Amino acid sequence: MKQLASTMGVALAFACMATAGAQAADVPGVTDTEIKVGTFGPLTGPVYIYGKLTMNGVEVYFNKLNEKGGIHGRKLVLVREDDLCKPEGAIAAVKKLIYEDKVFAIIGGGCSNSTLAARPEIEKAGVPFHVFAAVADGIVDPPAANIYTTQLTATIESHAQIQWALDRGAKKLAIVSQHDAWGRSRYEPMLQDLKRRGLQVVADEEVTVDQNDGTAQALRLKSSGADAVMLLGYPKAAAVLIRDSIKIGYKPIWIGQTAIQDLPALQGLIGIDGSLANFVSITTIPGHPDNPQYAEWRKLLKNTFPNDELSVFNLMGIAAAEVFGKVVDAAGKELTREKFLAAYNTIDNFKSSIYPGPITCKGQHKCNQSPAFVKLDNNNVVFAGTVVLK
Repeated sequence: MKQLASTMGVALAFACMATAGAQAADVPGVTDTEIKVGTFGPLTGPVYIYGKLTMNGVEVYFNKLNEKGGIHGRKLVLVREDDLCKPEGAIAAVKKLIYEDKVFAIIGGGCSNSTLAARPEIEKAGVPFHVFAAVADGIVDPPAANIYTTQLTATIESHAQIQWALDRGAKKLAIVSQHDAWGRSRYEPMLQDLKRRGLQVVADEEVTVDQNDGTAQALRLKSSGADAVMLLGYPKAAAVLIRDSIKIGYKPIWIGQTAIQDLPALQGLIGIDGSLANFVSITTIPGHPDNPQYAEWRKLLKNTFPNDELSVFNLMGIAAAEVFGKVVDAAGKELTREKFLAAYNTIDNFKSSIYPGPITCKGQHKCNQSPAFVKLDNNNVVFAGTVVLK
């Protein structure tokens, strides 16, 4: 009988192991030892900072987790795809990640235009998608069961820009925006919020991504008497406009958003000392990467990417990965996509080490609802304050 019991016990143990192995094999990207996670965004080209640098931040955080044994015994492996910040590139990238690489989930989306184009394929496939940089509301609105974001969305940012101006007594508001899909994702919600408040702008100017001269726009803004200008553009366009406004003696309050939150880099593009004296920007990161609180991340980044200097985009990736890892942990050892997505609903008032406000995914897919602002003070990035959206 003892021999029979022993034999049955061994058989049962093997059966359990086989079942566990089969379960892991049945879940795309999951084995007993690793979780394959996809990412996409620009790895090359003029806006690589939104993809490559953010991905580097994700990898730094994954490495930190992996050095401690991973999550529930599984290490996180990042698989990268370059979408060139183009819609067709993003569609091709997510198809490869989902159907060829067979990743468990995706954490990515560097550019709004391309990420918007990729949403239908991601939603159809049902693969979990955690947005780490792109801000267009259409990526997560209307909500899809498998898509969450920890980035501030365009609508939240646009409302916050208006509120900041009004809170500081601005009487004449102006808008300067790109009119591509990225810019319109911010511009249209801004117009809607102005209408809701019964406000009109005194000037509404367009800039382009590769613009080299902003004199004409600056002259019209000055003529309008605008005392606060809300910038909806990429760094180069913002730098050109501010530079040429200074040249004609026009110095309003400039209010930027997360695409231009790297203030030392922006001032470097402008090329004029003190050019950002009247500038604030919405931020995902409440401080500069050189600040003491980010010392650990600077060190870990150097360990993995020796030629890199810590940037706000690295920190955005680290912050998103921190929440992503929290969700993986909450999903438990018997990991499935269904359990992983259900675990987002357990993220409630989570205090990340980087985001300025709490992260709450419970009951909502836009997990970050806390806009904060930074400014440049004696060449140091400092926290400028927050707004309460009304």
